[in-house]
Amino acid sequence: MGFKMGIVGLPNVGKSTLFNALTRTAAAQAANFPFCTIEPNVGEVAVPDSRLERLAEIAGSRQVIPTRMTFVDIAGLVKGASKGEGLGNQFLANIREVDAIAHVLRCFEEADVTHVEGRVDPVADAEVIETELMLADLESIEKRRAGLVRKLKGGDKDAAQADRLLAAAQEMLEAGKPARLVTVDEEDARAWRALQLLTAKPILYVCNVDEGSAATGNAFSAQVAALAAEQGAATVVISARIEEEISQLDAEEAEMFLDEMGLEEPGLDRLIKAGYDLLNLETYFTVGPKEARAWTVPAGTPAPKAAGVIHGDFEKGFIRAETIAYDDFVALGGEQAAKEAGKMRAEGKSYVVKDGDVLHFLFNT
Repeated sequence: MGFKMGIVGLPNVGKSTLFNALTRTAAAQAANFPFCTIEPNVGEVAVPDSRLERLAEIAGSRQVIPTRMTFVDIAGLVKGASKGEGLGNQFLANIREVDAIAHVLRCFEEADVTHVEGRVDPVADAEVIETELMLADLESIEKRRAGLVRKLKGGDKDAAQADRLLAAAQEMLEAGKPARLVTVDEEDARAWRALQLLTAKPILYVCNVDEGSAATGNAFSAQVAALAAEQGAATVVISARIEEEISQLDAEEAEMFLDEMGLEEPGLDRLIKAGYDLLNLETYFTVGPKEARAWTVPAGTPAPKAAGVIHGDFEKGFIRAETIAYDDFVALGGEQAAKEAGKMRAEGKSYVVKDGDVLHFLFNT
């Protein structure tokens, strides 16, 4: 199950520098973790999770396979993209394909790096891209609602639901707000996602600061944090320059460099974790002597669907899931000890997988 985070931003904000650091970091991990660059602008990276290493250590696993996220470096946007300016049409099409948006904002002053608008104002930059996405959504909604008229006259229930949701999105957009602020009932959630509105996607603001502000942020990133709080969005502060340097160091050198900069972990780790949280994802583990592996599922996933992430046959023939909580697995020293202590549970089809569960699935072939 793949999850895609699109990296967007105006020209010269550090978007490609950040993406290149991401992919180089992933390439450096290739000895231990699966990594592939599917296209020049698409890369898969491991989601940092110290729990996986601990489970592998306890179980004596020969291989460690983390869960992954895909990052897509989307073509730079300019004002007028909704009308096809620059690479506008390509930009908008690429955004439709991602699950969430990481919006890189320039939060640094540097005379040698020109800004497309001739000024440094991250909030205004955020508004440029948001406006283009909103305009594109409004145009799309108007066309879709016009196309539903005949079905609505015929009493089509699906068309009525789609039109109702599109009308709610249109009202929000015409008020100058993104579609993600529309309150959607649970019974409408699937139909809402199917609309694929650009401004309905969750957003993470990435504040690209100067090297000296990487640990604490600066006045620009504070402005972005205030904007995010208003929108219910997430933020992460990062220095693309620092991440680029770290990506070219070995593990020991990188740790020393982080210490010198007053940073506890690479900004990329925080970015990946923030993206994971933004998409409301959880991790469960399968552990054995051959491999310890992390699997990604949306929060609230029932056990059979979680099993289906490994293989479709696991979901079709699901019998039960043998479940051990991560804390119990670690505290007791492994599967057998947890089982003997009564901490292994047999869960059925209605069980909702919890973050950190160590699972073993039984199924009919």
